[in-house]
Amino acid sequence: MPDRETMPSAPAPEVSERAAALPQEALKIASGYAFSGPALHLGALLWDGRCLPDAQIRVPLAMLNRHGLVAGATGTGKTKTLQLIAEQLSAQGVPVFLADIKGDLSGIAAPGRSDARVEGRAHDVHQRWTATGFPAEYYALGGIGRGIPVRATVTGFGPVLLSKVLRLNRTQEQSLALIFHYADTKGLELIDLKDLRAVVTFLTSDEGRQELKTIGGLSAATAGVILRSLTAFEAQGASGFFGEPEFDTAELLRTGEDGRGIVSVLELNAVQDRPQLFSTFLMWLLADLFHDLPELGDVDKPRLVFFLDEAHLLFDDASEAFLESITQTVRLIRSKGVGVFFVTQTPKDVPADVLAQLGNRVQHALRAFTPDDQKALNATVKTFPKSPYDLEEVLTNLGTGEAVVTVLSEKGAPTPVAATRLRAPESLMGPVGQEALDRAVEESPLYERYARAVDRESAYERLTDDRGGRGGRGAKGPDEMRDVTAPVEERAEERVEERPSAVEQVVGSGVFKSLARSVGTQIGREITRSLFGTARRSGRRRR
Repeated sequence: MPDRETMPSAPAPEVSERAAALPQEALKIASGYAFSGPALHLGALLWDGRCLPDAQIRVPLAMLNRHGLVAGATGTGKTKTLQLIAEQLSAQGVPVFLADIKGDLSGIAAPGRSDARVEGRAHDVHQRWTATGFPAEYYALGGIGRGIPVRATVTGFGPVLLSKVLRLNRTQEQSLALIFHYADTKGLELIDLKDLRAVVTFLTSDEGRQELKTIGGLSAATAGVILRSLTAFEAQGASGFFGEPEFDTAELLRTGEDGRGIVSVLELNAVQDRPQLFSTFLMWLLADLFHDLPELGDVDKPRLVFFLDEAHLLFDDASEAFLESITQTVRLIRSKGVGVFFVTQTPKDVPADVLAQLGNRVQHALRAFTPDDQKALNATVKTFPKSPYDLEEVLTNLGTGEAVVTVLSEKGAPTPVAATRLRAPESLMGPVGQEALDRAVEESPLYERYARAVDRESAYERLTDDRGGRGGRGAKGPDEMRDVTAPVEERAEERVEERPSAVEQVVGSGVFKSLARSVGTQIGREITRSLFGTARRSGRRRR
């Protein structure tokens, strides 16, 4: 059921009945947060060194798909802010996705524990705190961790995202896109990394060099660089992230039987040593949602709110094409009812074109111990609307669990800047026990669907000789490639005309069965690719 304090409420009693008790400037700020529709409660206004609980700071539920930024120095309370917002979204029936970098968000499913600090915070901000757990699913990237495995096929991941993971330059990224195009046109399904390696190996072999000429602009030397990058990537243990069953991002849009939104927690602390991989995987999830969801326009509440922790990792060493793709995705996915919150230390970690689209801001304390810190502080202050606060002073003196807030009002205009003492989360502020986590994962209805990896016939098998089993296969030549990758119906008709008595042999062959499984995927249709080069797949479950 929705939290009693996040249900729609009339704004007038919240502000006007006690207006005389508020300083004039504080009253003006508080009036900017008196919304008529459903809203999430962030906390109470801080003014002149005092917390004013009669001046509640809120964010309209309908504006949560206008994206946001949660920023602040380490230890200032960013993670608890995510938890606070996620809880209230879930209570309003909105699914939430949380990237759990540090491994301490799993507690959102368990009721919190009251102590002197929680009680004090609740008293300060007039919060009726009740220990509450929220429905959650736990995931792990590629099965590294305790959650349900999240995998992507190489084809689904696409060349732009994969180029960032492999740290390819612009020319090499374009060449990888050509290799994907070649695989598409030849009907070679790229399920896992060995499939892509097999295609690149073939194109650099004596048999495949002529094929390079058919796609243009790809040198054998560049193909070799890509191959070496793939080999190094596999040596880091990345193979497990790619394969089947591919995760259906529709799973992130579910609600529980009681109507509350499911909180999807992706455990990433086990892969912290591979930041390029997990940050790019998060963008794959978002890109997949982008081109599978229908347009909604303005909505009363978001369909999903996505939190990307350690957001700076997305943009480190990113190519121009990748940055353009992120910017376009963030700009356009709002109309599909999806909100995206970037979580990082300072706004300067986010490119200006992306930052300009983040309408909701929760800025925790910043430190100014070095000249670079001071420069970042000055830049942060300039990103806020004009306010009566000395923001430079306020931002360096905020305590843990306090932040400077500005959000979009119900009319889409920025609210006044408000220094805020934030509410306390009602779920457990820390990880749940390992036994409880394991039990939740194994009892999930998704466990059987995704737990076991599947390795079906794909590009690797089609490019190698089946006669010697899975080892010792020889690469097929271009003529065999043409035959294997021709449309099923066309090849069957040709063979029937030449040898009518061989129809049963063709239908019973392993090649035919493999191709039949591919009808509706790569073969016999055009593969459309999104802004990130990810493939649009048919037959996906959508809610």
